[in-house]
Amino acid sequence: MGGYQQLVRGEPFRARYRRSFEKPLAMVPNQADSIRFEMPSIHHTFKKGHRIMVQVQSTWFPHIERNPQTFVPSIFFANTSDYKTATIARVPQRGTATRLEVMQLP
Repeated sequence: MGGYQQLVRGEPFRARYRRSFEKPLAMVPNQADSIRFEMPSIHHTFKKGHRIMVQVQSTWFPHIERNPQTFVPSIFFANTSDYKTATIARVPQRGTATRLEVMQLP
């Protein structure tokens, strides 16, 4: 079963709330930023040789509502003109490391 992939967790998080749920903040194009996101606890066992893949997506349609890719007060009331094509990239830069922390049980 080489190359087999299985989704074990899917936790949508809107980047507009990365600093505060009370004051949404737009992402700035071409500017490095960070998102600290802690997934709710759950126990998974990964056997030796298994690999973990983390995907960052700008939308998860049709499972979750469409993302207009523009900062609007509420995506639920976005106009047709608010929907744009967007490219999301994780570009490695000196001093902006990506980190994933995984808790290991004793």
